[in-house]
Amino acid sequence: MLTSVFFGEIPNSGCKCQWPFFTLLCCMRKRKVVFIINPKSGSDKKTDRVKLIRELVAQQDEFEGEILLWERITDRENIFLRASSGEFDIAVAVGGDGTVSQLAEALCRNTTALGIIPFGSGNGLARHLGIPLDPAAAMKLIVAGHVEKIDRGRFNARSFFCTAGVGFDAHIGKLFAESKTRGFWTYARMTLRELKNYHEENYSIDIDGKKIESKAFLVAIGNGGQYGNDAWITPKAKINDGILEVTLLKPFRWWNAALIAKKLFGKKLDTSSFAETYSGKKIKIVREREGASHYDGEPDSAGKEILVTIDEKVLNMVVPAAFAG
Repeated sequence: MLTSVFFGEIPNSGCKCQWPFFTLLCCMRKRKVVFIINPKSGSDKKTDRVKLIRELVAQQDEFEGEILLWERITDRENIFLRASSGEFDIAVAVGGDGTVSQLAEALCRNTTALGIIPFGSGNGLARHLGIPLDPAAAMKLIVAGHVEKIDRGRFNARSFFCTAGVGFDAHIGKLFAESKTRGFWTYARMTLRELKNYHEENYSIDIDGKKIESKAFLVAIGNGGQYGNDAWITPKAKINDGILEVTLLKPFRWWNAALIAKKLFGKKLDTSSFAETYSGKKIKIVREREGASHYDGEPDSAGKEILVTIDEKVLNMVVPAAFAG
């Protein structure tokens, strides 16, 4: 465990002292920040993340910083218990989407805010929020400490903060997790390879009482707007409006894939003739068979029936000052 000191603004401590001198003493408490570093997540395995964070922390003056290194699965419980203990003002996930999502879940309904220094393959939540991918620039947001409350999606019993779903994307997510290589191009190659082999399913979907029967290539639910790598699957999603966005991608021929991809990465998928979009707070999905699912980039499996709901404004999140949702 490593301890450092870094710079930041003096927070409003809630001090009610009547005398200016004592007010100053009470309000000068340094904010405490803990950095949870997962050195194995994401595509960048070359950067010494502990060394980098120590260097960035050492450049600051007024913060108290601590590093927790998450090297083993068995470390998770103790690390998250400490991060959510109430001792820290901000807990920063230094890793990929899985690290971010798990720490976010631990901090829900907690006074400690979540910060992100992205090191993932996709960085879906960070990109949606406008958090820089450069570690030094991301650290500046931690220093500024601008906090907003965001929503959490619930996919059956599992939390997600950006996107979740079933269908082709979940199938690719499972293959990607099993791959020995990471990164955007690995994902792209898998997608092109599997396009010709994947068979769409029939879905029965209930969105706040509205029933939809459809054959679909995939069903994606967005609290945030994208998978990662600026692939905007639910481009209308706002992460703090108490609403989930749903995209049904209908069956298409392989030669339509390029046009769909252009709209996906252009944040215009909702204008595609192959996409149907809906919004709601409670979504029940019934599919033909159990199989692959995903939430925030983490592959999993789920049964034939899936319930997706939303918890409004349950996570304090460090975001850019210009953040609007």
